[in-house]
Amino acid sequence: MRSDSESSQKTRFEAFSDGVFAIAITLLILEIRLPSQETIDRNGGLARALLLLWPSYVGYAISFVTVGIMWANHYNVMRLIVRIDFALIVWNLLLLMAISFTPFPTAVMAEYLPHAGHDRHLAVGFYCLAFSLTAVLYNLFWRHASRDRRLIDPAVGDAVVAEVTRAYWPGIVAYFTAAVLSFISVTLALAIVAGLDVFYMLPRRGAHVGHEEG
Repeated sequence: MRSDSESSQKTRFEAFSDGVFAIAITLLILEIRLPSQETIDRNGGLARALLLLWPSYVGYAISFVTVGIMWANHYNVMRLIVRIDFALIVWNLLLLMAISFTPFPTAVMAEYLPHAGHDRHLAVGFYCLAFSLTAVLYNLFWRHASRDRRLIDPAVGDAVVAEVTRAYWPGIVAYFTAAVLSFISVTLALAIVAGLDVFYMLPRRGAHVGHEEG
């Protein structure tokens, strides 16, 4: 049984984390901006201006789904954790720092995606690298909580803990791979990121949406 103090601490921990996720995912929409009326008129009207915002739509959609999945999985991982220690708070803060950083690389990618050249590849690589960092921090967050089951609810089976642990590594590898491949093909790199979203939405015991993070 958890003490009232442990329950209160965990509730505050989750509430703060949920707030940061909510702010980060909301800020993504602020990166979609119409150009000035003068620019709209010069470039053929509103319909064309809206079409020309397609890179922002792509960035928003991928980032929103990715951050949303990360929130859902963070929420479900916390169902396995019975208490909080200081080190977990620190790892969580670092993870949230990476999450809240997401709108910036999303904006950079959207800005340079329509333009050919090295900067386009660099922007997409930067975007994928940001998710790579987030995946690494997610892994470290979970590894701290699960090592020797130090923070895990005794009622949670070892098979569930092992499944969550196994579910982390594909994200780290795939995001880094996407970052590297972005300098060859930005389409392939973004397809990998989008594919990971699909992968982590698939039901898997203790590891994904409706269960825990991968």
